[in-house]
Amino acid sequence: MEILHPTNLFSLVMVSLLFMVPILAFDPVTDALLSLKSELLDGSGSLSDWLLPDGIQRSAQIYACSWTGVKCSENSSTIIGLDLSMKNLGGSLSGKQFSFFPDLLELNLSHNSFSNQLPTGIFNLTSLRLLDISRNNFSGRFPSGISSLQNLVVLDAFSNSFSGPLAAGVSELEFLRVVNFAGSFFSGEIPSEYGSLKSLEFIHLAGNFLSGGVPPELGKLQNLRHMEIGYNSYEGGIPWEFGNMSELQYLDIADANLSGTIPKELSNLTNLESLFLFKNQLTGKIPPDLSKISSLKSLDLSDNLLSGPIPDSFSELRNLRLLSLMYNDLSGSVPEGIAQLPNLDTLLIWNNYFTGSLPSDLGRYSKLIHVDASTNYFVGSIPPDICYGGELLKLILFSNNFTGGLSPSLSNCSSLVRLRLEDNLFSGEISLQFGQFRTMSYVDLSRNRFTGGIPTDIHQALKLEYLNLSDNPFLGGVIPVKAWSLPLLQNFSASSCGISGNLPSFEDCKSLSVAEFRMNNLSGNIPESVSHCKQLLRIDLADNNLTGSIPVEFTSLPVISVIDLSHNSLTGPIPVEFGTSQSLELLNVSYNDISGSIPTQSKFKSMNTSAFLGNPKLCGEPLRRCNRENGISNGLQVGSRRAQKVAWILIICAVVVLFIMAAVFGILYFKKRSKGPWKMVAFDGLPRFTAKDVLKSFSGDEAEDEAVHTLPDSIRKVVLPRESRFQ
Repeated sequence: MEILHPTNLFSLVMVSLLFMVPILAFDPVTDALLSLKSELLDGSGSLSDWLLPDGIQRSAQIYACSWTGVKCSENSSTIIGLDLSMKNLGGSLSGKQFSFFPDLLELNLSHNSFSNQLPTGIFNLTSLRLLDISRNNFSGRFPSGISSLQNLVVLDAFSNSFSGPLAAGVSELEFLRVVNFAGSFFSGEIPSEYGSLKSLEFIHLAGNFLSGGVPPELGKLQNLRHMEIGYNSYEGGIPWEFGNMSELQYLDIADANLSGTIPKELSNLTNLESLFLFKNQLTGKIPPDLSKISSLKSLDLSDNLLSGPIPDSFSELRNLRLLSLMYNDLSGSVPEGIAQLPNLDTLLIWNNYFTGSLPSDLGRYSKLIHVDASTNYFVGSIPPDICYGGELLKLILFSNNFTGGLSPSLSNCSSLVRLRLEDNLFSGEISLQFGQFRTMSYVDLSRNRFTGGIPTDIHQALKLEYLNLSDNPFLGGVIPVKAWSLPLLQNFSASSCGISGNLPSFEDCKSLSVAEFRMNNLSGNIPESVSHCKQLLRIDLADNNLTGSIPVEFTSLPVISVIDLSHNSLTGPIPVEFGTSQSLELLNVSYNDISGSIPTQSKFKSMNTSAFLGNPKLCGEPLRRCNRENGISNGLQVGSRRAQKVAWILIICAVVVLFIMAAVFGILYFKKRSKGPWKMVAFDGLPRFTAKDVLKSFSGDEAEDEAVHTLPDSIRKVVLPRESRFQ
């Protein structure tokens, strides 16, 4: 039996006591790794080979050198690297094992689910050059002691849940080149001591809760190439000292609550390739001196309060690929020189106050990919060569004053995916060859003055999902027969377009097969319902001159949510099958000539009454109740209505007959009573005379005048000759 050296024996005993290992391991390192494994949650079995088989013999080498993630020296006498990244590991680390890895150079725990505090035992790894704990869930304050890692070159703690202040001890690591504390919950100010990191090349502090002013001391970082400190909430502006970082290539201070002007000293950063200052409160004009940064490829100053024009000197930025100035208060015209930048592929200048025309050569000298000049005051026409490079994906020009017809070059722009020209003054026919648009998914031409009807080849744009032609009052024409056959179409809007004719049926949808879909060289997943045209969510055809009935096929659309057919001349009933639709939220048929009853399902009762108004022949909830109640048939309804009419006629006739009879009897009665010489009229309050008292003293006609004159005055007012009564 081999006799263990006393020193090795002591180490083995200490390790066994520390980790309470029931068997004698061959070396402290292997035993420490087994102890580390016991703390980990390894649901995927990534460390399944971390074990000691029975019957093995002890050797001078570290047995664990063959295990996953373990890297040893050439003679396997020491462990120099431990890479447990992306192993789906979790748990909380005690850190007590790290003291047994004094020669460890690299420790990578990234892309796992480790939680709780970072163990301070890591700072015992004094030989460490790389410490990567990124993309975990370590929390609490970053522990003190980092300054003991004097050989550290890379410190990556990106995307954890650390809180409290940034580790000030980092500033004592003279060899540190990379520090990444981004994506946690650090608060407070950036330590000004970080400006003393003479070897630092990369600093990333974005996405925390940092505050205070940006330290001007950071301008002393002469070797820094990459700085990201945005997505925090600072006070004040950009230190002019940042213009001293002569090696800087990437500067990002976006979304950081910065104020003030852009320091002209930034033009001294002659190696700068990317400058991102978007989403701040920066004011003033864009410094023309930025054109001195000839290496600049990406310039994003969007979402600020910048004013004034685009400097003409920007035409000197020959390497510029991205120019984003959107969401500012910029004005004036776009310099013609912008169109001559040979590498420009993205121009985002929307939501400003630009006037004039877009540069006439835009697109001729570079391969544009994305152009957005919407919400300005541009006039004129679309530059004729805007798609000359053949790579234009998005052209967004809405809410301007563009006029004229569509550029002929757009018809051959097969690369287009998104085209938005709404809210302009475009006129003429929609001269787009939809058969060329193999990847087009979004088209909005609404609120213009187009004429000539909906293009009949619209169904050839097989990837079209959204089509809006609304508010082109002179468009006219009819809805193309194959309009519904677009397999991926979700929105079809053509309200207020002067469209006439009937709504097309869905018969042509069924003709498109999956094979035909593939034949059009379309990429991506093929939907299961491609041959049944059942992607439609919204149909808006309001305010047109449509006639005929509502196609019953509408009711078979499984995801349809809104159908607006209001203000047309549609007739016939609402198909009862609409009541079975599981997705329908609104069916607006107001102001048509729809008849019959509204389907009785609860979804219709919950719709607003306005969706059904203007149809005198339509009844049912939420409108007035129909006469048909409790299952009475249409035949009985008609019979009951006729009986009601006959009854009313008989009643009226009876009333007329009774009136005539009453009139006849009245005339006969008056004639009969008129034979006497006197007509007596009762009057309350007269003296108590009777007729007999009055007639005692006279008889015959000759005594009439005398009798009247001998009566008291009160009687004389009510006893009158018959002729006086009818005057």
